[in-house]
Amino acid sequence: MSSSSAASILIVDDDRGNLMALQEVLQVLGQNLVLANSGEEALRCVLKHDFAVVLLDVRMPGIDGFETARLIRERHRSRHTPIIFVTGAPEDVGSMFRGYEMGAADYIFKPLIPEVLKSKVSVFIELHAKNAALVREIAEHERTGERLRESEENLRALAVRLRSVREDEQIRIAREIHDELGQALTGLKMDLTWLMNKLLADQKPLLKKIKSMFRLIDATIRSVRKIASGLRPDLLDEVGLAAAIGWQARDFQLRTGIRCNVDLPPDSDGLDQERSTAVFRIFQEVLTNVARHANATRVDVCMRQGADAITLEVQDNGRGITAAEMHSSKSLGLLGMRERVLLFSGKLEINGSRGRGTQVTVSLPLRSK
Repeated sequence: MSSSSAASILIVDDDRGNLMALQEVLQVLGQNLVLANSGEEALRCVLKHDFAVVLLDVRMPGIDGFETARLIRERHRSRHTPIIFVTGAPEDVGSMFRGYEMGAADYIFKPLIPEVLKSKVSVFIELHAKNAALVREIAEHERTGERLRESEENLRALAVRLRSVREDEQIRIAREIHDELGQALTGLKMDLTWLMNKLLADQKPLLKKIKSMFRLIDATIRSVRKIASGLRPDLLDEVGLAAAIGWQARDFQLRTGIRCNVDLPPDSDGLDQERSTAVFRIFQEVLTNVARHANATRVDVCMRQGADAITLEVQDNGRGITAAEMHSSKSLGLLGMRERVLLFSGKLEINGSRGRGTQVTVSLPLRSK
C-alpha cells in the first residue's frame, strides 16, 4: 500500500518499550504509524495530521489518557477520531465509564493479544478509508455541481446577450421599415396624386387604375406600420410601458375577439428600457398562449408600480393550464418568460384552475439586487 493511500495511526504511551511493542504488532497492517510518548506530544500530532485511530495509554505522567482524549475531542479537526484506550491493569467500572465519556471507542488491556489488537484497529482503518472515499465523492459532486452552475450561468448570459441583440436588431429593423418604406410609400402616393391631377377628365380607365393604386398603397402603409409595431411598438419607447400594454391589449381584442379589460397606472416612471421590454414581451407571450390554448372569452389585465417593484397580473377565463403543461420541456414560451424574470431576480407565478382560467403574475424589482 502506498504511503499516500495508507491511513495514519497514532500510538501514545509514556513507556518506550510499550511503544515499540505496539509498533511491532501493527506494522504488518502497512499503515503510517506515528509514535508519541506523552499526552502533550499526542496533541501536537493531532494538530498536524488526520488519524484513522488513536491508541492511547490511560495512565501517563502529566496529561493522562483521559485528559488527552478530552482535549483531542475539543479540537475541530480531531473531534470524530476514534480513540482506543490501552491500559496495563483492569479498570474499575467508574474509570471505564469516564473513558467512554471522554470519547473512547474501545478498551484494550495489557498484556496485548496481537490478533485482537490488529482486528480492532483494522476495523477503524476500513472505516477511515470508506469515509475518505465518501469525502472525495462529495467533493467531486460539489465540483460537478459548480461546473453545472457555471455552465448554466454561461448559457443564461449567452441567452441574455442573444435576446438583447435580437431586441436591438428588431428596433433597428422596425425603424428602417417605418422610415425607409414609409417614406417611399408616402413619396409614391404624392407622385400618384401629381399624376392624377395631370390626367384629363375623360381618361377614366387611368383614373380608376390610379385610385386602385391609392388603395393598394394605403393598405401597404398599414401593413408596414403593423409589421414595425410587431417588431417594436413605438409607444414602448415614446410613451412608456403602460401605454404599450394598453395598445397591445386593444390590438389583441381586435384580432381575436377576446374581450380585454385593462387596469393600468397613468404612467411607468423610473422603469428602465430593459425591464420595460421584459414585462412587455412577457405580456405578449401570455396573450399568445391565451389565443392558442386557453379557449377564453375574457382577459383581465392589471399592472401596478410601487416604490420597489412593478407587478403585472393577467387573468383569463379559459380552461386553465395544467401542472403538466407548466412543467413541460416543450413549453418554450413559459421557459422564455422564466428566463426573462430570472434575469432581474424577479418572480413569475402561474396558477391554473380547471374550467376557471389561468392567472399569470410577474413581479420585477425596479432596481437590481
